[in-house]
Amino acid sequence: MKVRKAVIPAAGLGTRVLPATKAMPKEMLPIVDKPAIQYIVEEAVRSGIEEICIITSRGKSILEDHFDRAPELEERLKASGKEQMCDEIVAISEMANITYIRQKETKGLGHAVLCAKSFVGNEPFAVLYGDDVIIGEDPVCGQLIRTYEEFGKGCAGIKAVSPEDVRKYCSLKVDLIRDNLYSVTDMVEKPATDAEIFSLYSILGRCVLPPEIFGILETIPRGAGGEYQLTDAMKELSRREGMIGVDFCGIRYDMGNKLGVLKAIVEVGLAHREIGDDFRAYLKDLKL
Repeated sequence: MKVRKAVIPAAGLGTRVLPATKAMPKEMLPIVDKPAIQYIVEEAVRSGIEEICIITSRGKSILEDHFDRAPELEERLKASGKEQMCDEIVAISEMANITYIRQKETKGLGHAVLCAKSFVGNEPFAVLYGDDVIIGEDPVCGQLIRTYEEFGKGCAGIKAVSPEDVRKYCSLKVDLIRDNLYSVTDMVEKPATDAEIFSLYSILGRCVLPPEIFGILETIPRGAGGEYQLTDAMKELSRREGMIGVDFCGIRYDMGNKLGVLKAIVEVGLAHREIGDDFRAYLKDLKL
């Protein structure tokens, strides 16, 4: 079945990048001239996704405003002769059919995805984590969709991380299939000891899941941090029928991390068609 729906969990509080996120969602942190959430939506659209559900929470209505029309701004731009800029602003609201569901209590990523059950229905769907912007010519969501269509199993975007970072994410039990594809048969969220570490491969920011994941999410207990973890549901799925890990092509930026935000701004800025050359010259002349 074609993957045409995506869920973007964006209900987290962004405590790692306070005080910037006290009044502004971390998903709206700008990377040069676009908020992080727009990069994620654009990736989904480039991957062939037709319908998107963004899971929000209290104080995040600004996300909805960003993807809505802005008649006053559009008229002002037209009156100023800035037709191209106006067209770019209008295009943001026309990228995809976006639905919003509020997660009334922040009970974890697993619970956030479960909130989208009625939106997804009985279809496979992509999950693009709201913290993770991934830049690349071939959108990671699209890489996973192609793999799901080939194998008919849940897929996850994976990368090898450092021994220190694997304890912050999850550890996967993997076996190479071919090239950058791995069979995933088990996983553990935030392994506490070396004995719990299967490998240094972790899931980072993207997955494509069958609708059966909702039945698992409805029965799993609270996991790490006292929250309902999506990883725990994927662990059950991998043990039942296996999953496919895709060592994806693309550069990931953790927008819930101060250093990740800075890396995204600098690296995207250097490649920006309008300011890239001037920014590069500025950095070369910068005396620290």
